Amino acid sequence: MNEVVQRIYEIGIVPVIAIDDAEKAVPLAKALVKGGLPAAEVTFRTAAAEEAIRRIVKEVPEMLVGAGTVLTKEQADRAIAAGVQFIVSPGFNPEITKYVIDKGMLMMPGTATPGEMEQAMSMGLDVVKFFPAEQNGGVAKLKAVAGPYANLRWMPTGGVNAKNLLDYISFNKIVACGGTWMVKKDLIEAEKWDEIERLTREAVDTMLGLEFKHVGINCDNEEEALKAAKTFAALFGFDYNVGNSSIFAGNRTIELNKKPGRGKYGHIAVGTNTIDRAVAHLKARGVEFDEDSRVVKNGKLIAIYLKEEIAGFAVHLVQK
Repeated sequence: MNEVVQRIYEIGIVPVIAIDDAEKAVPLAKALVKGGLPAAEVTFRTAAAEEAIRRIVKEVPEMLVGAGTVLTKEQADRAIAAGVQFIVSPGFNPEITKYVIDKGMLMMPGTATPGEMEQAMSMGLDVVKFFPAEQNGGVAKLKAVAGPYANLRWMPTGGVNAKNLLDYISFNKIVACGGTWMVKKDLIEAEKWDEIERLTREAVDTMLGLEFKHVGINCDNEEEALKAAKTFAALFGFDYNVGNSSIFAGNRTIELNKKPGRGKYGHIAVGTNTIDRAVAHLKARGVEFDEDSRVVKNGKLIAIYLKEEIAGFAVHLVQK
């Protein structure tokens, strides 16, 4: 996977910014970084776009910066000179698309129909923008057309918001979603950086959906594990099911290990909507993982342990 595409995938949401005052670009970028989304598509709909990109690239180097609404070769040249790492257009213009590709820049042209998607694929592209997403049938349309295009993936933009984000992000053909709900024009103009940071963090939390799934308790042997399961059943009416290596009780929220496993006392499982992105976001927060603990099924990561224990418990992420 292209390195920039990989970063876009891991970040998961790309804020789409229309900025009228380049002076606001850096504090806006810093608010997005603090909120957990170090990426932005700065649209060329405003005169300040080029300078805004230049300032973000220089002063917030951790940001992944792209240019949006690129309609001409001249705009593409200016965006590249300003330091962008990807270019996005609202529609599919073969001439502009080829021009950007020939410059060695990642290009994601806008597509809305299978015909446009096939033209993009014929130019060697495997990631395109889907725009305007909701007005063109949303994720249901993408799922309907995905079958014939096994190697094509999309970045939907247009109508994506906090309410329908999970509908899109849960589809494995989605590289990331473009959105404006955390960077509304009035918030930028009023310099409400704290509010932008809050909305950004909220968007990340919605995407990742981190939540407690179960606690695993280390028992010395099968007899002790079964005794504990029966005690939970007698006291609280919990169900329990005996497995090969453990016994689950309480609707699978309690796991009683038949012999000591990871962690001093056991382990805690935290579920997530998208484990690859959760790992990337937690790493960005300084969390370390035990890479040897990776569990992969059908080529996809489904579980991984954090490197450090918490209060004597090992902690692992699991794909919901």
